[in-house]
Amino acid sequence: MAAKKLYESFSKGLIEDVHKWGSMKQTGVSLKYMMEFGSRPTPRNLLISSQFLHKELPIRIARRAIDLQNLPYGLSLKPAVLKVRDWYLDSFRDLRSFPDIKDQTDELEFTRMINLVKVRHNNVVPMMALGVQQLKKDLDPKIDYKDLDEIHQFLDRFYMSRIGIRMLIGQHVALHDPNPPPDCVGYIHTKMSPLEVARTASEDARSICLREYGSAPNVNIYGDPNFTFPYVPTHLHLMVFELVKNSLRAVEERFVDSDKVAPPIRIIVADGLEDVTIKVSDEGGGIPRSGLPKIFTYLYSTARNPLDEHSDLETTDVATVSTLAGYGYGLPISRLYARYFGGDLQIISMEGYGMVLMLICIYRGWEIRKSPYLDI
Repeated sequence: MAAKKLYESFSKGLIEDVHKWGSMKQTGVSLKYMMEFGSRPTPRNLLISSQFLHKELPIRIARRAIDLQNLPYGLSLKPAVLKVRDWYLDSFRDLRSFPDIKDQTDELEFTRMINLVKVRHNNVVPMMALGVQQLKKDLDPKIDYKDLDEIHQFLDRFYMSRIGIRMLIGQHVALHDPNPPPDCVGYIHTKMSPLEVARTASEDARSICLREYGSAPNVNIYGDPNFTFPYVPTHLHLMVFELVKNSLRAVEERFVDSDKVAPPIRIIVADGLEDVTIKVSDEGGGIPRSGLPKIFTYLYSTARNPLDEHSDLETTDVATVSTLAGYGYGLPISRLYARYFGGDLQIISMEGYGMVLMLICIYRGWEIRKSPYLDI
């Protein structure tokens, strides 16, 4: 059925082109290169950048479209996954039908087009989550999550690639800003304050907690307010937001019927010789040791899934269905964002007490310790 729909919606020539481009080698781009190249956004450099993306983006998008067509356990046949596949094929067609970029007029038109591609894919994560939920309803409940490792590996690869595609497009588009914020090179802030980002992300997470429960634990943040390092603020915001959101929910639900005041979430920002470590700790009770292997899977969540109530996400922005928990994607996605630039996310659970979540961001030496994930 999926194959039939594929050929009904898209020409045979387009599908053959997808497989041709999907077999080509990708080109990795480091954070250092993006910073150095983006620091001089001259018309010539922007033209070179657009010409690179004109060739690179179809390769990356074609690979993901092929993957979406060949998923195990019938995941490719789920309506939500078919929708995502169509988005990727539409984007591939738009990129391949765009003529060679020869001058500034072409470059500006191309930039507008790839920005629309980026917007088209805004809801890929919740739509794929819906597809996974559709799959879970059809699976034998006795199946162990670790037995679905093929799906977990695909989703890790798929979402890591999505981070890379959106980083490349977003960086190119941002370089066209005639009045960029101070110390910013496109998406990259060369003097980003992790303390300030953590504060903003915590406030955003608390606002959702207040909306869900009517109250929210305080968040105490410790660290050097003058410390800065080069990073992508939107990436760090997403990661800290998800970690704090996880802790807020755990604490709120543990103390909801208690006469005690809910203890605060604690965030410590430590700047080391090579890494920035952000520790988020709570007293939300932790989870059993048997549950730890499931934390980074995409088929596990201890909360209700909000997508059951929002099955049509085609025209709905992610923010409109944002809840405190339920997707089961917050921690695995956050780990991918950390790993994209060579960092990591580690979790320690103290059952009966709480959780410690360690977010590690590499900043000194990243120019020589290029993450293998940058090629994805």
